[in-house]
Order: sequence, then C-alpha cells, then structure tokens
Amino acid sequence: MKIISQYKGLRRENYILCFGRLVTAMGSMIWPMLTMILSQKMGMSAEHIAWIMAVVGILALPANLIGGKMADHFNKKMNIVYLDMISVVCYVICALTPLTEKSIVVMFIAATCQSMEHPSYNALTADITVTEDRERAYSLQYLCTNLGFVMSPTIAGFLLRDYLWLAFLISGSAIGCSAVLILFLVKDITPVRDTSQKAVYQAERKGEGLWTVLKENKMIVLYLLAVSGYFATYQMYNYLMPLDLARLHGDRGAVIFGSITSVNCVVVVLFTPLFTRMFPQVTETVKTLLGQVLLVAGFGIFLLCLGRIPFYYVAMIVLTWGEVFSTLAESPYLTKRMPASHRGRINGLAEVLRTGITSVYQLLIGFVYKAGGSETAWVAVLILGVFFVMLCVVLMVKDRKVYKNLYL
Repeated sequence: MKIISQYKGLRRENYILCFGRLVTAMGSMIWPMLTMILSQKMGMSAEHIAWIMAVVGILALPANLIGGKMADHFNKKMNIVYLDMISVVCYVICALTPLTEKSIVVMFIAATCQSMEHPSYNALTADITVTEDRERAYSLQYLCTNLGFVMSPTIAGFLLRDYLWLAFLISGSAIGCSAVLILFLVKDITPVRDTSQKAVYQAERKGEGLWTVLKENKMIVLYLLAVSGYFATYQMYNYLMPLDLARLHGDRGAVIFGSITSVNCVVVVLFTPLFTRMFPQVTETVKTLLGQVLLVAGFGIFLLCLGRIPFYYVAMIVLTWGEVFSTLAESPYLTKRMPASHRGRINGLAEVLRTGITSVYQLLIGFVYKAGGSETAWVAVLILGVFFVMLCVVLMVKDRKVYKNLYL
C-alpha cells in the first residue's frame, strides 16, 4: 500500500492532468505502429521510412520551439486544449479517408500538435508542484500515461490489417475526451510559491532570453545532449525492431510487436511506483546513467537472441527499466536548475534536440541497415549507445561539482 499511498497529497490538478494523459494514451494506437503502417500498408522500404521519419522530425523542430514559447507566454491549460482539438480533427480525417501519402501529412500535423503541448504539460506540472513533490508528480503522470498504453498497442496490432480506420477514430476520440476533462476540471493553475532550499535555481528571470540563462548553466546543455542521445537510441525500438519482426515473422510481426509494446507499458506501470519508492535518494544524474546502461543492455539481448521470441520480452523488460530511471530523472533535473520563467522554453528546446538528433540518427542507421543489414545496424546502435553512456558519466561527475548545494 505504501507504493500507492506515496502519490497522496498532491494538488488536485495533478490528478486531473494525469487522468487526461491516461485517457489519451488508452487511444494512442497510431505512432507505436507507424513503421509497420508505412512498410506493410504502404509498401515502403526501410530507407524510405527512415527518410520520412527524419524529414517529419526536422519539420517538427520549429513546432517544438513554438510550443515552449507558448508555454511561457500563454495559458498553459488552454494551449493543451487547443492543440488537442487540432489532433482530434486530423485523426478523424485519417479515419474517414483512404490511406495515401497525404495521410502522412495529416498524421504529422496531429503528432506535431501532441509534441507542442508537452512543454505546457511539463511546465504546468512544475508550476503547481513544490520541489519536494515533483518527482512523485512526474512519476504519477508517467505511470498514468503508460497505464493507458497497456492495451492500445496490442489492439492496434490486430486492427492494423483490416481496421486501421478504427485505430485512427479511437485515437481521435480519446484525445478529445482528454481535452474536455482538462478544460472543465482543471480550474486552479496558479503557480505555487516554492521556498525550498533546493529551489534556489528557480528564481524568475523574465527579462532574460533562454540562451543567456543556458550560458550560465552549461550542465543543462550537457544534460540535454545526453538525454537526446538516450532518446535517439531508444527510438530504434520503434524503427529497427518492427522491421526485424516483420522480416522474420511475417504477418505475425505486427501482433508480436504490439504485445512487446504492451509489455513495455506493463513494466512501466509496475516499476515506476516501485522505483520511485525505492530510489528517492538516488540523484537524477545517476538515474540517467542507469537508464542509458540498461537501454544498451536491452538492445544487446535483442540482437543476441534475434529470432527467438521469448527473449524479445526479456530485452523489453531490461530496456524498460532503463526508460523508467531516465524518465524519473528528467523533469526534476531540469526544474531544479532552470528559472520558473523559462520552463516551457527549456522543454521546447529539449524536444528540438531530441528530434534533431533522432532524425540524424535514424538516417544514419537507415543507411547502415541498407548497406549491411539488420545485425550491422544493431551493432552501430550499440556503439552509439556506449558513447552516450560515457557522456552520462561525464555529466554525473561535473554536475556534482557545479551544483554542490543540490547534493547536500
């Protein structure tokens, strides 16, 4: 019971935001299956898919910056609602029209709006939560999101072949329900006054630009690079893994991948509250390092056991442990070190770096896959993963020297 009761005492709005994310995730059936939609439903090659995903990522860069700017200058709650409604319209269009290349554009618009709202979600959560409660608040939000994801990828795997339109419709309906909940139930978004000693880096600096603040906080730049590398490596789970499963297991590949994705969500649901309870004193930088190490280990298991289905689930469990550690660290790390007036923009910049590095990463791995095949591509992923592990070690050592009072 202590694992559940640790989430008591948060502000009412925290729970509503978490429930809104849960509802949205329950209907999120498109992006986990995007590679298979492009390959199986539209007949695209691995290289072609890599180009599309990279171009989409690059085009999303300014949108992420705009989302961060919106979070710092406009009503965060209404940002979420408006962007959600645009996504709803896009998914309904995809459900009612034949699947063509134009559908990719509409899906991109929907996904971009969902990305643009992340800075508002994260900044709003920080605004309404004191420093000591932030890890619990973000942990609960992450938990609810993945609780909603538990069944949707598996259902999407079954819908992919004959009822893809229904997956679009369910996604749009779920996002619409989330927007309505937030619109009518989130009423008080007044930022809390945080007097904690560990909130020393959160003072308002409204008259200064983001780059000025970052020049004084170079560790944040290093952290963003390390986390972006983690995210880019993690995305190979959504790119290389579906290609291999389709190649090795044919039509069963979609169902297997959907079930693996559901295992990912189940592990998140089980271990997020457990890790939050067990490791409250472990620093954010150590958690980030553990996340990267476990991610590389999970991909290593997948490569060594390629073709043996039970080991896919073992690999997924290991890399998901890494995902949990990394996610628990990110928002608390940034909100402790960035002024409150810049939270939206730093979240937007984080999305830009992730998207940019991931796009380059996918193009590189796409070329390697075409030239050397699956195993060569996975070896390249592991080598890059080890590089980012080393970057996390550097971050861990330097951050302790720069932010000494956060380690008291």
